Amino acid sequence: MRFFNTTGPVVAADHYCIPPLERLDLNEVRRFIRDKRYFVLHAPRQTGKTSALLALRDLLNAEGDYRCVYVNVEGAQAMREDVERAMQVILGALASRARSMGDEFLPKVWSGILAEFGPGALDEALTRWAEATPKPLVLLIDEIDSLIGDTLLTVLRQLRAGYDRRPAGFPQSVVLCGVRDVRDYRIQSTAENAIIAGGSAFNIKARSLRLGDFSRDEVIALLGQHTEETGQVFTSDALELIWRQTQGQPWLVNALADETCFYGEAAEDRRIPITADAIRDAQEQLILRRETHLDQLADKLQEERVRRVVEPLLSGAEDSDFSTRDLEYVHDLGLIAPDNPLRIANPIYAEIVPRELTYAAQVGLNEDTAWYVNADGSLNVVKLLTEFQAFFREHSEHWVARFQYQEAGPQLLLQAFLQRIVNSGGRIEREYGLGRMRTDLLIVWPQGEQTRKIVIECKILHKSLEQTIAEGLEQTAEYMDRCDAEAGHLVIFDRREGRRWADKVFHDCRTSRSGVKIDIWGM
Repeated sequence: MRFFNTTGPVVAADHYCIPPLERLDLNEVRRFIRDKRYFVLHAPRQTGKTSALLALRDLLNAEGDYRCVYVNVEGAQAMREDVERAMQVILGALASRARSMGDEFLPKVWSGILAEFGPGALDEALTRWAEATPKPLVLLIDEIDSLIGDTLLTVLRQLRAGYDRRPAGFPQSVVLCGVRDVRDYRIQSTAENAIIAGGSAFNIKARSLRLGDFSRDEVIALLGQHTEETGQVFTSDALELIWRQTQGQPWLVNALADETCFYGEAAEDRRIPITADAIRDAQEQLILRRETHLDQLADKLQEERVRRVVEPLLSGAEDSDFSTRDLEYVHDLGLIAPDNPLRIANPIYAEIVPRELTYAAQVGLNEDTAWYVNADGSLNVVKLLTEFQAFFREHSEHWVARFQYQEAGPQLLLQAFLQRIVNSGGRIEREYGLGRMRTDLLIVWPQGEQTRKIVIECKILHKSLEQTIAEGLEQTAEYMDRCDAEAGHLVIFDRREGRRWADKVFHDCRTSRSGVKIDIWGM
């Protein structure tokens, strides 16, 4: 039985998969290779880059017009800026890949070339290899951006140095593959005591290709392979939820499907359909387990250039003076969507970001869900927000100062408080983004056979209090209608300096223009 792959390149015999070459513009790739171009393939981690390179290698070798070799240079990362030792790792890996294809030339000569040429051995090795190979050589270099400082500079410059000798005396085509486009590298050279732009070190690049996420049709086709082979169906709601929550991010799609199809009851009995509830449970398990893919993403939130982009999204800022480099970097990480308006790439990432940023706060809060559950099993949100209001008055200055993302501190602290309570029985859905001037929170709480929905709208007081309330009432009512929520609460954070807590803290109840009663909380 095949299964959904969440680790390493796909193998069609073992994994459900979208054929990797179908995700590339293969005609364009062929043209670049035919025209002796050097180009870049980049995409966020675990989107299928390596699978695409390996499939391209196999295709070109099967057709017989080229000798195509793939190499992963990540092993040289450990050598950092010790260029000669890094070159030894790279040439050794390249020779091993050549040997596995039955090419014995490079395995026999690379160590001697390294001894003679030292850090410059890559240029000479590729020259001799191209001269000795009867077919034009095509080189696919994976994880190029894992190399560090002078090691990366040396590799890029040697590839550039041999460019004029192709194809008889150097590879006809070279593909550099990594998370980022080579033009965006800013390489710290210890030897030159300078920052070198990747574009200047490798100015022979013809184009940069970006491997995208799955389309909606590809997600449906991938999941349909499991149904076809096992008879187990995904309900229409489950299919829609997988697409909505992942937006086609390949690892997320495979991880949700793997969790639901191969663990628990559904793995034992293929007659059990995969439902939307099962997908939601799987999503929560992936987040709680801090799976490697999600943990790596969360780790990037600590970087200052990521904070400069993500913080305005969390706070709902009206606008922000983003630098182009920061936006390109965060986009290359796959953290933000490529289209407008600026937003987190998918709802699962949007869930992870505030939960990761508030994890320490959640652990430090001494709150018990049972305190806020009524005798009939319903969640007492008025009691919960009353308690948070007192907590915020007493502790907010201390807690917000601890957040790296201080501009979004009040919203994050409320979300930490809610997450601590709701984790034990329900879930929170979040909507936030640049220009929203608010954060929408939806508490989904099971009560017996029913599901209760409560909206909490968070706003920072930017205008007068009455203007903010009037605007917030309509936004809250609109969100309640869209979510079919039975109750709504508007939380207004007053961050103006010099204001007394006695003036900021209040609880009121008002009615929107559409006749919806909404609780208002000042903090």
